[in-house]
Parts: sequence; structure tokens; C-alpha cells
Amino acid sequence: MHIIHLKKIDSTNTYAKENIEKFEDKTVIYTDCQTVGRGRFTRKWVDLGCRNLYMTIILHPGDNFTETYSNLTQYLSLKTCKTLEEYGIKPQIRWPNDNLVNNKKISGILSEAVFKGNILKGIVLGIGVNLNAKIEDIKAIPDRIATSLNLETKNDINRDEFMQKLLDNFFNDYDKFLSDGFPSIKAEYIKYLNGLGTEITIQHLKEKLHGRFESVNDDGTIKIITPEGEVNLSIGDIL
Repeated sequence: MHIIHLKKIDSTNTYAKENIEKFEDKTVIYTDCQTVGRGRFTRKWVDLGCRNLYMTIILHPGDNFTETYSNLTQYLSLKTCKTLEEYGIKPQIRWPNDNLVNNKKISGILSEAVFKGNILKGIVLGIGVNLNAKIEDIKAIPDRIATSLNLETKNDINRDEFMQKLLDNFFNDYDKFLSDGFPSIKAEYIKYLNGLGTEITIQHLKEKLHGRFESVNDDGTIKIITPEGEVNLSIGDIL
């Protein structure tokens, strides 16, 4: 694992994508200041200052894209839960990969694949975690009710220590996950899942679906029971 520290960058994911062929497998890029961070569905990730985590993991798992690679965000969300637990809190996952504490968002994950023709050049797996923030800055975050680890624990958080714990957790089982896929983490992933078995509203493309969050499938998609019948979703935003 090779770790690169940047003082300031527009987006660690963008930088990683633009230079994907220069970086070896399992290169990690993190920055003190991210000016144009992005989340899923083109949401802007708010920079809360240099003591928070803005990080991208560069992966070169193979030349052909497989289904398992699309589950890497869920794998990372699980490992983020494991890391947050080391600080004495009880995290959850909002499908597919947001991490919550007390129903408030504490981290977001964005995975992007880079192709050259039909050849997979690599995957950039970005994560932002709110580690140290003021309550007024947290309240100013749009779209979602948010929190940070220092507000939840009442203690300042060492960013580099948290990052190392997260990377250790991620890479400890990474090769096994690539080999065995989502079924190898499904049971554990479900233990952290928020909203399973309840009525939810989910934004799916341009429509909102209402129904019961019935189950998680072996490929990481979810089953929703709506008044019109069963729906299986691979993408969506639980509201």
C-alpha cells in the first residue's frame, strides 16, 4: 500500500481518475482540503476542514469489470462501520453505502470505474468521513441531517489514526471479498442496515417508490414490496 498526501486538491477521485495509469494497485490518496468533492448523484461533498477525512483508494483488480466490483462501496461501508465501532459508537448503513450514526449521515462513498475501450484501467473508491466538525458547520450541510465523530464521542479525533484503522480493516479482507463477492459479507452487512423491514420511500431515477424494504439480494440489490408488486433495485436513494 502506497499513501500519497496532498495539501489541497479539487477532488481526490478526479485526481485519481486522471492519473489512474500512473498509480499502482492499492495506492491511497488523501488531502487536507478538497474544493470540489462529489457524492452520489452529483451531490457536492462539503469540506469541513483539514481534520476530516477525504480519501480515495485506487484499485487495479483486473482488466474486466465484474459484478463484485460494483459492490465495493458496500464493502467499504461495512468496513467503515467496523472502524467507527472502535470509537465506542453504534453506526448503521443506509443502503447502499451511506454510514449513519443516530440516523445522521457521517460518511459518504463514491466509486468510479475507469475504462480504456473495453479494458478496465482501474477503480477509484472515494470516501469522506466527518471526523472533527463544529455543530454550526454540520447544520449547514444541505440535503441530509449529518453528524461527525467528535460530536458523537465528545472527543477530538486523530484523522491519520482513523484513516490507518480504516485502511487496515479494508485491506484485511479485501482479497477474500474479490474472490467470494457480496455473499461473503451479506449477513454482516445486513446487521448494520438501517430501515430493513420497514416502509420506505426511495428515489429511483426520476420516480419515487413507496413500499416495504423486504430484503437484500445476493448481488447487493434490494427487494421492495410496493402496492404494485415486487421491485428489485440496484440503484436508488432512500429518502
